[in-house]
Amino acid sequence: MTDIKSKCNPVFLREENLREGIELLYFAYRDFTAEPDAILAEYGFGRAHHRVIHFVGRNPRMTVSELLAILKITKQSLSRVLGQLVREGFIVQHEGTEDRRQRLLELTPPGVILERRLSSSQRKRFAEAYSNAGAEAVEGYRKVLIGMISKEDRERVFGPKPEQNNQ
Repeated sequence: MTDIKSKCNPVFLREENLREGIELLYFAYRDFTAEPDAILAEYGFGRAHHRVIHFVGRNPRMTVSELLAILKITKQSLSRVLGQLVREGFIVQHEGTEDRRQRLLELTPPGVILERRLSSSQRKRFAEAYSNAGAEAVEGYRKVLIGMISKEDRERVFGPKPEQNNQ
């Protein structure tokens, strides 16, 4: 494996290639979010709502603190978005089993349906791109994305998961 810090500059580390990678990421993100954005607009929601729905759906009964750590937003920002999702019946908050002040978040049945609607086009887009690229390219892409995540978040994302109480 080539050492990135070495004096030689592999082709993919040239300025133009790096800028192209950035540009490709912008275009991919634009298209990746287009359909979900249209669905969110039907509800008067934005991308922050989508992120909350996604992570709560992937981590049922997660705490508000865990969600704040993932999203890296202020409590005030999360409160606005989460409050709306709770009021409109897409997320429910349960009391913690050991600490009643703790709020555990979970999608409601309508929340599950909305999450599936939002992620459907994104799953299809990934499935097609992965299929066209092949296993080796997919693994390389995964490594690139992991390399872009901060070291502290890599541990949170890929480290051991705390046991969740299923009550």
